[in-house]
Amino acid sequence: MKLLFTTSECMPYIKTGGLADVAGTLPRALKELCPENEICVMLPKYRRISEEYRFSMRHVFDSRIDLGWRNQYIGVDELKKDGVTYWFVDNEFYFGGDYIYGSGDFETERFCFFCKAVMESLPRLGFMPDVIHCNDWQTGYIPMLIKQYARRPEYAGIKSVFTIHNLRFQGIGSRGLVADLLSVGQEELDRIEYSGCASSMKAGLMYADKITTVSPTYAREILTPEFGETLDCVLRDRAGDLVGILNGISNSMFDPANDRNIPMAYDRDSLIGKRACKEELLMELGLEQDPEKPLIAVISRLTDQKGIDKVRGILPKLLWEGAQAVVLGMGDRDYEDYFAWLQHESPNFEFRCEMNDGLARRIYAGSDMFLMPSVFEPCGLSQLLALRYGSIPIVRETGGLADTVTPYNRFENTGNGFSFSGHSFESFAEVVGLAVGTYYDKPAWEGLVKRAMSADFDWRVSAEKYMLLYSWLR
Repeated sequence: MKLLFTTSECMPYIKTGGLADVAGTLPRALKELCPENEICVMLPKYRRISEEYRFSMRHVFDSRIDLGWRNQYIGVDELKKDGVTYWFVDNEFYFGGDYIYGSGDFETERFCFFCKAVMESLPRLGFMPDVIHCNDWQTGYIPMLIKQYARRPEYAGIKSVFTIHNLRFQGIGSRGLVADLLSVGQEELDRIEYSGCASSMKAGLMYADKITTVSPTYAREILTPEFGETLDCVLRDRAGDLVGILNGISNSMFDPANDRNIPMAYDRDSLIGKRACKEELLMELGLEQDPEKPLIAVISRLTDQKGIDKVRGILPKLLWEGAQAVVLGMGDRDYEDYFAWLQHESPNFEFRCEMNDGLARRIYAGSDMFLMPSVFEPCGLSQLLALRYGSIPIVRETGGLADTVTPYNRFENTGNGFSFSGHSFESFAEVVGLAVGTYYDKPAWEGLVKRAMSADFDWRVSAEKYMLLYSWLR
């Protein structure tokens, strides 16, 4: 089978969020599962991709393509890693800025160009895939273009899968602009219409042969008005083609027994190293060297969607009661300012306003608990990493959080974390209090940590489900 994975970002080359983690790990897992398959990934060649990778690329071809009345340059460069081929679509006008995502009509134009560039590149690359797997709104016009290009014999038979990573972001653009850029007719414009505009997300939902999203619970949630972001009617119409497949992580990439980013290795059978990681982390953060106090962590975008309002509400009480806490992340200015103020006010709290993978791993390894009270969470990777490193997640029961965190039951000695339902702060505060109380019961807590670290969310299981989905389309 030939598979092309299209995405707007991909680790380790460029990242702003979890999509990059998925794009960087799922194709590799698919290749490991079926080595005979040809697996390729295509993404924009952003200026912000580091020189380390840019200078290693091999130029494959350059040409020009029509984009409405425009005739634009297109170049494709190539890297190969772990059996996967990565193609980078080059155009300085669209991707030469010092940013990944923008807004307005130019954002619409950039990713219309990318979608058309994908289709126009295939014959020049000599790679006509069986399935094109598209991810989020930036690639949403590709399934529609596949139907247009299918009139040409070389494109006949290509199928598409469209994955929703976050339904809230929908790629809304001017109808006239999209019609011009992609030579879209009235019938297509009517199908992708959204509040008088055109929606790339809706195009993916309307034209893809199969639709997936990143957890089974989120697949059910988005069929409802509460989580459907006004597209729930469209999704209910296509419910028979919608599948929820849980995102995974790479157990080899995130392994506390072999992670060079943390000061001491450990595994679920020997947690001595985790205590050492906590001691070193307290020193690195400048917090009091008292490993008996619970250390509570947040690694997140600082936005309302992530439930940071609840985190802000609970931290003063936790710190006053003797816990220590660390927040790593960037986001809304109000939250950044508040955590900076709290750091100044409390010696038990540290705020790092940055994105730092090495520090994040040390926080996962050194912390005792991990707060993630998201309003909605399509899948979430942070709770999976917290489980992997034995930092007990405290989550709201939504999306992938509900699918991965099993509530602790002290009577049966089961579960791998703590969770609450609803949206009230009181429910969140109650479950955090339960977790802190359990922390001081050392035998119970050690069992909880070992069960958390025993959870297996490696991409292997999900890759098998994707391969089955692809095979249905052939």
